Amino acid sequence: MVALKLDLEWRITLFTALLFPALVALGFWQLERAEEKRELETRWAQRQSEAPVGLSDLVAEPAEALAYRRVHLRGEFLPGYYLLLDNRMYRGRYGNEVVGLFRLADTQRLVLVNRGWVASDPARLTLPDVPEPAGVSSVTGHLYVSPGAPYLLAEQRLAPPWPVRIQAVDMQALQPLIATISDAELYPWLVRIDPNEPAALTADWPVVNASPEKHQGYAVQWFTMAAVLLLFFLLRSSNLWQLITRRED
Repeated sequence: MVALKLDLEWRITLFTALLFPALVALGFWQLERAEEKRELETRWAQRQSEAPVGLSDLVAEPAEALAYRRVHLRGEFLPGYYLLLDNRMYRGRYGNEVVGLFRLADTQRLVLVNRGWVASDPARLTLPDVPEPAGVSSVTGHLYVSPGAPYLLAEQRLAPPWPVRIQAVDMQALQPLIATISDAELYPWLVRIDPNEPAALTADWPVVNASPEKHQGYAVQWFTMAAVLLLFFLLRSSNLWQLITRRED
């Protein structure tokens, strides 16, 4: 009986020793991401089953507990004062998300309300036509808590005239801009409007940018590449192929 024999070549051995653990680690990282996305979807489903509450009822809640909480606002949008979140694609079309300034009727506090997406000029030469709700109204939506610092391609120019184009919602950076029109306090979290609200535009809010199943698919790809690499190493650095073909004979 012929035994398995190794004949290690240092370059191939070093290459495999470095790359194989990295491929396996990437596979497990994708599995962790899949689990995170499942938890987000579960939390979203739970929140959607809850009744909306006023912002004053959430004063004592920590930030991590506020994500996707359903809220009810009463007040009015400040006419002409809104932000345009730039470079927002929807079903292959270029556009902006419209973030209105909403003044609460009871406290006069300002809340940023994302009303959803509108088509816009891809060349950015003209502003989109945005219908604005008038008068006192009620708005139902959910709180959006960003998982991290906003990603910016370049420094934002946050200055009038209104509406102001922005890359991302950065509450701290927006404070001086809001202060030019009102000294009212700005609520620290964004509200995303419900799709069926009269003030809503195209409000299609994805819970996750990639499904758990997609991350699992990526994990399978990484693990497959690791297995192929290991097989290549064994075939190149041993007499495994001779053993396999001899058994077939």
